[in-house]
Amino acid sequence: MKTGRARIQPPDLSEKGGAKDGAPQRSDDRLFMQLLAFGGCADAAAVARHLDRAGLEGVVYEDANDPRGVAVLSLTRTPETFVERVRPALNTGPCDGLTLKPEYSMLGRTYSLGYEPDLQETLIDRPRKTVLNPAWRWAVWYPLRRSGRFAQLPEQEQRTILAEHGAIGMSFGAGDYAHDVRLACHGLDRDDNDFVIGLIGKDLFPLSAVVQAMRKTQQTALYLDRLGPFFVGRAIHQSAL
Repeated sequence: MKTGRARIQPPDLSEKGGAKDGAPQRSDDRLFMQLLAFGGCADAAAVARHLDRAGLEGVVYEDANDPRGVAVLSLTRTPETFVERVRPALNTGPCDGLTLKPEYSMLGRTYSLGYEPDLQETLIDRPRKTVLNPAWRWAVWYPLRRSGRFAQLPEQEQRTILAEHGAIGMSFGAGDYAHDVRLACHGLDRDDNDFVIGLIGKDLFPLSAVVQAMRKTQQTALYLDRLGPFFVGRAIHQSAL
């Protein structure tokens, strides 16, 4: 008979989706995204060319709230890329003299809710297409942390609250006004946030309107401990799809 640790079952860390072709979907493939914001940039185009030559996939934004600010959004399925390739690139060439603004640093991973009809589309394809779509250059990125009270709610009540948010997001997406990227960041940032949200679109105003509409939802009004800071920028470079 097995005793002690031999009887302990390790957690199942795979992402789950709805049934497809009669079988449940499972995946250990995820897309990681990291946003790093900098000040002191005299030539955002030079930064974009440098990172493109380095073969990094992602986006370079010009900061709408800092005339010498830029941000770099990096995409990868293997987080080692952030330290083995992104880090060296950001310490050389036109990036060498930039000043990091750590309050805007964000790192997260795609995740599933368990009923998605196409898990690959949810985890990899859709978020990648969203941030790299050349027609959608405006972006608002921010972290958030839910209160402990939300985690204590019954699962069905949580689903109802989240569905309210989802309905707003789908309505803006249906009009091609705004498209969202949702990333989990538990334990991945200095401020212990739960999620990173990206709002992406062709115009800035609808992105602000999404945030305004979300203010009235139960999740935002009652169950958030922290929201922001908000990075607002427009893409000067996006990797090819």
